[in-house]
Amino acid sequence: MTTSESPPQHVIDGAQGEGGGQILRTSIGLSLVTGDAIQIDHIRAGRQRPGLLRQHLTAVLAACEISGAEASGATLGSDSLTFRPGAVQPGTYRFAVGTAGSATLVLQTVLPALLVARGPSQVTVEGGTHNPSAPTFDFLSRSFLPLIERMGPRVSARLERYGFYPAGGGRIVVDIEPAERLAPLDLTERGDVHGIEVRALVANLPGKIGQRELKTVAKALGGPEDAYTMRQIKDSAGPGNVLFAEVQTAALTTVVTEFGMKGRPAQRVASGVAKAVQAYLASDAPVGPYLADQVLVPLALAAREGAGSSVFRATEWTRHAQTNAEVIERHLGVTIRALPEPSGAVRVLVG
Repeated sequence: MTTSESPPQHVIDGAQGEGGGQILRTSIGLSLVTGDAIQIDHIRAGRQRPGLLRQHLTAVLAACEISGAEASGATLGSDSLTFRPGAVQPGTYRFAVGTAGSATLVLQTVLPALLVARGPSQVTVEGGTHNPSAPTFDFLSRSFLPLIERMGPRVSARLERYGFYPAGGGRIVVDIEPAERLAPLDLTERGDVHGIEVRALVANLPGKIGQRELKTVAKALGGPEDAYTMRQIKDSAGPGNVLFAEVQTAALTTVVTEFGMKGRPAQRVASGVAKAVQAYLASDAPVGPYLADQVLVPLALAAREGAGSSVFRATEWTRHAQTNAEVIERHLGVTIRALPEPSGAVRVLVG
């Protein structure tokens, strides 16, 4: 472990770029991989409630637990943190956010290190599984983790209990078996669309909400009737409504999500999903904007290990993705370039 007296190898400005929590999560996650001590200032300075919220604090404490790290400033509301990692230990871990804070974002922090650890791990996280400001469990299990498995590790996720915002109370379990080396990916061609499935989740609310959503999306997208399904969740701690479209292509599966909430008509929720799917299909790039952001860390780790460079084409390159790329470059020394194409897509080179 790095001694408490030595200065951090990296001082990160949490206000850079979009100034959100991903700067913290990526920095902590990559600190676990490199063993470098870091200091993060101005944490979440770009948010209405800056500093560490419950889910960010849980992520920091989770990183401490898997590595025996030292963390100063790890308190609710803190805007500065010093993190000194130890050696990552594979094992069985359980973390609880305690609110509707995202369980998937806590996992996002510790997953990179566990993908390259010396043995298998199981991670259970309790909190929000379907939160408007975070990747949903469905995105994780259907879109992101299958790409990770193509890089070599074996990773499976199961949802034991739904946790909708704002009540939370969900639980996800992820089993991780690392590979000797992460393989690069080439995701430049989307290929044929194999199918589109749309699902409405409704918890402690009238089922007619989901039915209206599905009817509206079906009118816009077409397709067979059995591609549209609704599930009423009976064991949720609170009300919730989420509408997904899962677009299955030759290259990968992309997941589009909209959340129902008080004052937002079902037709508006459905229209958001339909328009997002139509925009995705209008491009020949396989990687959507959210997946483009999420896949950067594992691809950069593959490049750092000497496995080779990765390339993908994204429908959009967001400020969030650019900020994440800059943080990754700072920690790993891996070059990430986003090159706009005449079509509007972006070619991203990692390594």
